[in-house]
Amino acid sequence: MAEAKKYMSDIHLEDYTEQYEGKRATADSYIFTEGRKRESLNGKWNYAVDQYDTCIRQKWYLERYVDEKGFTLPLDYSFDEWPLMDIPCCFNVKDQKYLLYEGSMIFTRRFKYESEGDEEVILRIGAANYLMRVFINGEYAGLHRGGSTPAFFDITDMLKEDNRIIIQADSARRTTQVPAENTDWFNYGGIYRDVELIRVPKIHIRDFRVFLVPDGTYSRIKAEAELSGNVDAVACFSVPGLGIEKEMEIKEGKGSCIVECTPQLWTPEEPRLYDVKLTCRGDSVSDRVGFRQISVEGRQILLNGRPIFLRGISCHEESVTNGRALTREERTENLKLAKELGCNFMRLAHYPHHEETARLADEIGILLWEEIPVYWAIRFGREETYKDAENQLTELIKRDFNRASVIIWSVGNENADTDERLTFMKGLADRAHDLDGTRMVSAACLVDAQENRIADRLSDSLDIIGINEYCGWYTPDFSKLPELMSNSDPDKPVIITEFGADALAGLHGTPDDKGTEECQADVYGKQIEALSGIEYIKGMTPWIFYDFRCPRRTSSIQGYYNRKGLLSEDKKYRKPAFYILQKFYNDPDGSAG
Repeated sequence: MAEAKKYMSDIHLEDYTEQYEGKRATADSYIFTEGRKRESLNGKWNYAVDQYDTCIRQKWYLERYVDEKGFTLPLDYSFDEWPLMDIPCCFNVKDQKYLLYEGSMIFTRRFKYESEGDEEVILRIGAANYLMRVFINGEYAGLHRGGSTPAFFDITDMLKEDNRIIIQADSARRTTQVPAENTDWFNYGGIYRDVELIRVPKIHIRDFRVFLVPDGTYSRIKAEAELSGNVDAVACFSVPGLGIEKEMEIKEGKGSCIVECTPQLWTPEEPRLYDVKLTCRGDSVSDRVGFRQISVEGRQILLNGRPIFLRGISCHEESVTNGRALTREERTENLKLAKELGCNFMRLAHYPHHEETARLADEIGILLWEEIPVYWAIRFGREETYKDAENQLTELIKRDFNRASVIIWSVGNENADTDERLTFMKGLADRAHDLDGTRMVSAACLVDAQENRIADRLSDSLDIIGINEYCGWYTPDFSKLPELMSNSDPDKPVIITEFGADALAGLHGTPDDKGTEECQADVYGKQIEALSGIEYIKGMTPWIFYDFRCPRRTSSIQGYYNRKGLLSEDKKYRKPAFYILQKFYNDPDGSAG
């Protein structure tokens, strides 16, 4: 066969993405950013739908306006004449014509840069769903996979005085991704978290961790640091609120120190936070952290050595107006509404939410379950899929390690107990334990339907077992729930991570009428009665806080929303089940006390 000529090769090359696989932003690219000066690139960006990936096929980022002979070329783009969109945002909610669009969208803008000497410049993108490719001044900066964790790109050598940045954000669902094609939430696309530049010295602090040593004494704080280079140095660690200033010896780029002190312990009732700071070789970072110890002893969950019942609720990151790009006010509203419900705990499902949510939870006093989207059926036997999931988990743990509110890392939700899945998720649980010995690891597991008991083999690798059960709804025979409880004898605490029922706000009928407020209220009442007093149940996060968009939900009651919320989608209406759960959580004589 004759070799194809190179003329118009972009329309003939099928494996056009292969050339972009070499440079990846991963957890290894992570840089601790708190306390650093940030230069925001948020605001107006030019954009265009690029359904056929023509940008990366034709290499628009090279901006070739003339050919090698000086002739003007016809172009399929006009960057600076494209319409404008405010970033961060989810494009689906910005224009009705994009509501159901899934795929590639190109975003571009210009920005100025003035060098401040011997420095590195890091581009941080908080999240873009799902896959992003970044180009600076015609150069490829790299690729990031994972729609909910931050990406870091070293763009130092690409910068000029006047710069163009191009970001391809591709929200297409694929079977090889994490999550895969089939989920029970809306697939929002776009660059929906902050875009910013961060300047750091050539040798800088890459990571900074501060925590209460989990030894039961509540009197020792440990700080850990990692530098960008394999060098020896001396750092200074300080906590002004505790009168702490201590030298930390850095050997081959890593160091730690332990300080004896008696901080006021962080609790949901008294969420005390302390300013902490680390300086080293002219670099400085800071954070605001709480000190607490979370542990498991037998079937008990202990916060600062005392048993705690986790009065929780599950929550998606979504608003009617902004999709997944919530404002600070919307995040604060969610946490305050959870407090009103009587919660001391929230499950942030089913993917990493914005880091600001955990910071606000630190301040307001809400414990958190954070999760990666190993959701339903993914390619458990595919090595690259596992690497993707492990990287998302590592990025999440690095991002939120210093948050006192975060007490549980979840490695997934509702996966069938197969051998491939067990190997996959055990690997993730082991990775979480290796990265963080101060928190619990869990997953939302399915009930063994054949024997109607808690029997997921993954439980052996978890500290706390999460169980999703829908007795009274998907399992209509409610007698299955007391039977499930009596059939099970776990040796560790269990959180009922999901139960619930649909209810369209304002729709009334009898408890037997599916989708009515009365039906949902009846299910909540029966669930609470059945679960109260079960010795190994140490928390619950019913499904779900407020109604959320979902293309799978097409009935006249649902209208493309999952209606299991205790609140309507705009959070202005409280369904009767809200008050039933609120009464249970606020009952000092119940098992939730």
